[in-house]
Amino acid sequence: MAYRTNSLSEAPNAPPDGTFRRRDSMLAIDSMVQADELSVVFQPIVNLDDGALFAYEALVRCTVEAFANPTVLFERAVDTGCSGRLGRMIREIAVPLSSGLPLFVNVHPSELNESWLVRPDDPVFCHDHDIYVEVTESVPFKYFELCFSVLREIRSRGGIHLVVDDLGAGYSNLKRIADLEPKVVKLDRGLICGIDKSSRQHRLVTGVVRLCIDLGALVVAEGIETYEEYEAARDTGAHYGQGYLFARPGFPLPKISWPPRP
Repeated sequence: MAYRTNSLSEAPNAPPDGTFRRRDSMLAIDSMVQADELSVVFQPIVNLDDGALFAYEALVRCTVEAFANPTVLFERAVDTGCSGRLGRMIREIAVPLSSGLPLFVNVHPSELNESWLVRPDDPVFCHDHDIYVEVTESVPFKYFELCFSVLREIRSRGGIHLVVDDLGAGYSNLKRIADLEPKVVKLDRGLICGIDKSSRQHRLVTGVVRLCIDLGALVVAEGIETYEEYEAARDTGAHYGQGYLFARPGFPLPKISWPPRP
């Protein structure tokens, strides 16, 4: 079923029509950042058992000093109504640089209020490998039904999978895992930091991992920085890991440091 902004915009409290939102988004982004001020680095996501590459995650960088922190960049984009256009610009950079490789791309929930991501010319639909669309779990969905419709539409086109990011941070809601049926769930760094030093934390994460697996999701432990965290994360049953222990974000595509060392 095609995603139609007209019918959705008629619902109570729904956002304006996507065509107008795209126009406003383009005007707003021009006053904030230019395409040549953006770049992308990549960080590998690896199998915790053998270090095999699962995928790379694309991470934005900006040369504008005020937006050197990607979180600040997206916060400003959300505030000015151009997060959809910003996301599209980042994908236009990241996808060509990762040809032949599975790729994770971040999509802010506010982007789903616009219709950028369902346009047939979006770079995610021409990538020559699997695309994993990360939607952070730490930010509430303002228009859940609209966001759900967009995610359902893009997944229906094949080769695109949903990732719930940052589970365990902010607005964490385990029911969302059941509602969205993600292919992958990424555990927030807050759940992994110090996991080797707390048996209670280890049991908690093990339980969350088991729940995600029971719901059909693969699990990535984010922010692994020490060998001890790696061992503890692997012991929870998590499938994959990401963090400085394996590789720092970079370009050209960074090589994986394996085996991890104490």
